[in-house]
Amino acid sequence: MIELTQETVHDWWEVEALYDLCFAPGRTALSSYRLRDDVDPIASLCFVARDAEGIVAGVIRNWPVYVGDHLAILLGPVAVHPTRQGEGIAGILIRKVLNRAWELGWSRVMLVGDYPYYRRYGFFHLSGVVMPPPTNPDRVLGYDLVPGAWVGVTGNVTRAPDCNPRGRPYLESHEPKRVSPA
Repeated sequence: MIELTQETVHDWWEVEALYDLCFAPGRTALSSYRLRDDVDPIASLCFVARDAEGIVAGVIRNWPVYVGDHLAILLGPVAVHPTRQGEGIAGILIRKVLNRAWELGWSRVMLVGDYPYYRRYGFFHLSGVVMPPPTNPDRVLGYDLVPGAWVGVTGNVTRAPDCNPRGRPYLESHEPKRVSPA
Protein backbone atom coordinates (compact mmCIF):
# COMPACT_ATOMS: atom_id res chain seq x y z
CA MET A 1 0.00 0.00 0.00
CA ILE A 2 1.26 3.46 -0.91
CA GLU A 3 -0.12 6.60 0.69
CA LEU A 4 0.28 9.98 -1.02
CA THR A 5 0.41 13.14 1.03
CA GLN A 6 1.20 16.70 0.14
CA GLU A 7 4.80 17.47 1.04
CA THR A 8 5.30 19.56 4.18
CA VAL A 9 8.34 21.30 5.64
CA HIS A 10 8.71 18.27 7.94
CA ASP A 11 9.33 16.05 4.88
CA TRP A 12 12.10 18.28 3.51
CA TRP A 13 15.15 16.31 4.72
CA GLU A 14 13.76 12.94 3.59
CA VAL A 15 12.77 14.35 0.19
CA GLU A 16 16.18 15.94 -0.35
CA ALA A 17 17.93 12.71 0.71
CA LEU A 18 15.91 10.71 -1.82
CA TYR A 19 16.70 13.21 -4.59
CA ASP A 20 20.40 12.98 -3.73
CA LEU A 21 20.25 9.19 -3.72
CA CYS A 22 18.47 9.01 -7.08
CA PHE A 23 20.17 11.88 -8.91
CA ALA A 24 23.40 12.49 -6.93
CA PRO A 25 24.22 15.75 -5.13
CA GLY A 26 25.34 17.30 -8.44
CA ARG A 27 21.72 17.36 -9.61
CA THR A 28 21.45 21.06 -8.82
CA ALA A 29 23.95 21.81 -11.59
CA LEU A 30 21.38 20.78 -14.24
CA SER A 31 19.93 23.57 -16.37
CA SER A 32 16.39 22.94 -15.10
CA TYR A 33 17.58 23.95 -11.63
CA ARG A 34 18.32 27.46 -12.91
CA LEU A 35 14.55 27.76 -13.36
CA ARG A 36 14.05 26.71 -9.73
CA ASP A 37 16.58 29.11 -8.18
CA ASP A 38 14.90 31.49 -5.70
CA VAL A 39 11.43 30.14 -6.54
CA ASP A 40 9.60 27.75 -4.27
CA PRO A 41 7.94 24.67 -5.72
CA ILE A 42 4.17 24.81 -6.11
CA ALA A 43 3.25 23.54 -2.65
CA SER A 44 -0.11 22.07 -3.69
CA LEU A 45 1.62 19.99 -6.38
CA CYS A 46 4.41 18.44 -4.30
CA PHE A 47 3.74 14.94 -3.01
CA VAL A 48 5.41 12.25 -0.93
CA ALA A 49 4.60 8.56 -1.39
CA ARG A 50 5.09 6.48 1.77
CA ASP A 51 4.71 2.77 2.24
CA ALA A 52 2.71 1.11 5.03
CA GLU A 53 5.65 1.55 7.42
CA GLY A 54 5.83 5.29 6.70
CA ILE A 55 9.06 5.02 4.71
CA VAL A 56 9.44 7.42 1.78
CA ALA A 57 9.13 5.43 -1.44
CA GLY A 58 8.83 8.31 -3.92
CA VAL A 59 8.54 12.07 -4.23
CA ILE A 60 7.63 14.70 -6.79
CA ARG A 61 7.96 18.47 -6.86
CA ASN A 62 6.83 20.99 -9.48
CA TRP A 63 7.70 24.60 -10.27
CA PRO A 64 5.98 27.45 -12.09
CA VAL A 65 7.72 28.62 -15.27
CA TYR A 66 6.95 30.86 -18.20
CA VAL A 67 7.17 29.70 -21.80
CA GLY A 68 7.29 33.02 -23.60
CA ASP A 69 4.55 34.82 -21.67
CA HIS A 70 2.49 31.71 -20.91
CA LEU A 71 2.48 30.16 -17.44
CA ALA A 72 3.21 26.43 -17.20
CA ILE A 73 4.16 23.80 -14.66
CA LEU A 74 7.67 22.34 -14.84
CA LEU A 75 7.00 18.78 -13.69
CA GLY A 76 9.63 17.13 -11.57
CA PRO A 77 11.88 16.02 -10.42
CA VAL A 78 10.16 12.76 -9.66
CA ALA A 79 12.21 10.20 -7.74
CA VAL A 80 11.53 6.68 -6.53
CA HIS A 81 13.74 4.85 -4.06
CA PRO A 82 15.86 2.28 -5.93
CA THR A 83 14.37 -0.58 -3.89
CA ARG A 84 10.84 0.48 -4.96
CA GLN A 85 11.42 1.12 -8.66
CA GLY A 86 9.27 -0.88 -11.06
CA GLU A 87 6.23 -0.80 -8.75
CA GLY A 88 4.44 2.04 -10.55
CA ILE A 89 5.09 4.65 -7.86
CA ALA A 90 6.37 7.25 -10.34
CA GLY A 91 3.20 6.81 -12.37
CA ILE A 92 1.04 7.28 -9.29
CA LEU A 93 2.88 10.51 -8.47
CA ILE A 94 2.75 11.85 -12.03
CA ARG A 95 -0.96 11.12 -12.40
CA LYS A 96 -1.65 12.71 -9.01
CA VAL A 97 0.10 15.90 -10.13
CA LEU A 98 -1.67 16.01 -13.49
CA ASN A 99 -5.09 15.48 -11.91
CA ARG A 100 -4.48 17.98 -9.10
CA ALA A 101 -3.08 20.59 -11.49
CA TRP A 102 -6.21 20.27 -13.64
CA GLU A 103 -8.42 20.64 -10.53
CA LEU A 104 -6.50 23.81 -9.60
CA GLY A 105 -7.09 25.32 -13.05
CA TRP A 106 -3.63 25.00 -14.62
CA SER A 107 -3.54 24.66 -18.42
CA ARG A 108 -0.20 23.13 -19.36
CA VAL A 109 2.65 21.03 -17.99
CA MET A 110 6.14 20.52 -19.32
CA LEU A 111 9.19 18.49 -18.39
CA VAL A 112 12.61 17.47 -19.58
CA GLY A 113 12.71 13.70 -19.93
CA ASP A 114 12.68 10.60 -22.07
CA TYR A 115 9.77 10.56 -24.51
CA PRO A 116 9.53 6.74 -24.64
CA TYR A 117 8.82 6.77 -20.89
CA TYR A 118 6.58 9.84 -20.58
CA ARG A 119 4.39 9.25 -23.64
CA ARG A 120 2.45 6.64 -21.62
CA TYR A 121 1.11 9.57 -19.55
CA GLY A 122 0.17 11.61 -22.62
CA PHE A 123 3.29 13.79 -22.97
CA PHE A 124 4.38 14.86 -26.44
CA HIS A 125 7.35 16.67 -27.99
CA LEU A 126 7.24 20.45 -27.80
CA SER A 127 8.70 22.40 -30.70
CA GLY A 128 9.71 26.00 -30.29
CA VAL A 129 9.98 25.70 -26.51
CA VAL A 130 13.57 26.49 -25.53
CA MET A 131 15.00 25.34 -22.21
CA PRO A 132 18.19 26.91 -20.85
CA PRO A 133 21.28 25.20 -22.29
CA PRO A 134 22.53 22.59 -22.30
CA THR A 135 19.19 20.85 -22.85
CA ASN A 136 18.52 18.44 -25.69
CA PRO A 137 15.39 19.83 -27.41
CA ASP A 138 14.18 16.27 -28.11
CA ARG A 139 13.72 15.85 -24.35
CA VAL A 140 11.43 18.89 -23.93
CA LEU A 141 7.92 17.45 -23.52
CA GLY A 142 4.49 18.88 -22.88
CA TYR A 143 1.06 17.85 -21.64
CA ASP A 144 -2.27 19.60 -22.25
CA LEU A 145 -4.39 19.84 -19.11
CA VAL A 146 -6.98 21.54 -21.30
CA PRO A 147 -7.29 20.73 -25.00
CA GLY A 148 -4.94 22.79 -27.16
CA ALA A 149 -3.14 24.42 -24.22
CA TRP A 150 0.22 24.23 -26.04
CA VAL A 151 -1.07 25.40 -29.43
CA GLY A 152 0.89 28.52 -30.39
CA VAL A 153 2.95 28.48 -27.18
CA THR A 154 6.63 28.95 -28.00
CA GLY A 155 9.61 30.78 -26.59
CA ASN A 156 12.24 30.61 -23.93
CA VAL A 157 11.45 28.88 -20.66
CA THR A 158 12.10 31.30 -17.79
CA ARG A 159 11.47 31.44 -14.06
CA ALA A 160 8.03 32.46 -12.91
CA PRO A 161 7.46 34.19 -9.59
CA ASP A 162 6.47 32.19 -6.55
CA CYS A 163 2.80 31.23 -6.80
CA ASN A 164 2.02 29.82 -3.36
CA PRO A 165 -1.08 31.66 -2.12
CA ARG A 166 -0.16 31.73 1.57
CA GLY A 167 3.43 32.83 1.34
CA ARG A 168 6.51 30.78 0.76
CA PRO A 169 6.41 27.59 2.84
CA TYR A 170 9.83 26.39 1.67
CA LEU A 171 11.53 29.46 3.12
CA GLU A 172 10.95 28.12 6.61
CA SER A 173 14.10 26.90 8.25
CA HIS A 174 14.89 23.23 7.81
CA GLU A 175 17.35 23.28 10.69
CA PRO A 176 16.50 21.09 13.66
CA LYS A 177 14.71 22.95 16.45
CA ARG A 178 17.06 23.60 19.34
CA VAL A 179 15.64 23.45 22.84
CA SER A 180 17.30 25.57 25.52
CA PRO A 181 17.98 23.79 28.78
CA ALA A 182 15.75 25.04 31.58
